[in-house]
Amino acid sequence: MSMIGSKAANAKDILVRTIIAGVLLLIIAVVVAVIFPKLQGTSTITLGDGVFHARVAKTDSARVKGLSGVDNLAADQALLMIFPAADKWQIWMKDMKVPLDIVWLNQDKKVVYIVKDASIEDGTNIVFTPKSEATYVLELPAGTVQRKTILVGAIAVFDDNVAQGVK
Repeated sequence: MSMIGSKAANAKDILVRTIIAGVLLLIIAVVVAVIFPKLQGTSTITLGDGVFHARVAKTDSARVKGLSGVDNLAADQALLMIFPAADKWQIWMKDMKVPLDIVWLNQDKKVVYIVKDASIEDGTNIVFTPKSEATYVLELPAGTVQRKTILVGAIAVFDDNVAQGVK
């Protein structure tokens, strides 16, 4: 084989390897985009007339952070905080950029308390405390409770497996 033929073969080899590497990176990116949200913990929740796509907060640090720093929340988005035991879990609006409706659910997923239109101005000055013990707290965009007819006594529907690994 001549020197020119060898260089052409090497260039072709490099091109094929580059294409294969690019395809593999693309496949990895797609897999990460599809699987990563599931690893973070998400759940679909039906409550009142609404269906919500919720991030799930199961650890102390995730619950404390909540939706702090989130710039906007689509009408069908939510945060579901899952606590390790039923209690009168308190919620504040620390570092919030969007107003919220806050819904407390007992261990049977029954709505036991609601706060409508919690303002970002409340910060840590106001702490919202339910009148009954709850295991779950659902944070929704302000106005959702009224728009989606969410009432005390309503039952939320979501996968029980979402509570696995609560700390």
